[in-house]
This record gives sequence, structure tokens and C-alpha cells, in this order.
Amino acid sequence: MKSTKHQNSKGLGDTIEKVTVAIGIKPVVKRIFGKDCGCEERKEKLNKLIPYKN
Repeated sequence: MKSTKHQNSKGLGDTIEKVTVAIGIKPVVKRIFGKDCGCEERKEKLNKLIPYKN
């Protein structure tokens, strides 16, 4: 998993990923659902739906 801590968020998906990592939800979900939990796909969809202006 690449670090998103110091990267600028492109959209809502990036922000949600940062929050879930910070509070410990993402690692738990990955343990339960395995390597491909669908997180990346959801993140990219949310980034496209709600992008941030840079």
C-alpha cells in the first residue's frame, strides 16, 4: 500500500481513504476481504464523481 499521508487529495475518494487509514478501518477491511477489497475502484469512482479543484 502506498502512503497517502502527504499527497494532495484529487477528490473525495482520496480523502475517504486517508480517513479510513487514519482510524484503522482500511487495514481491518483488507484483512477480512483480502487483497482486493474493491477499495481502489471505489476510490477512483469517487474521485471522478467529486473531484477537488487544484
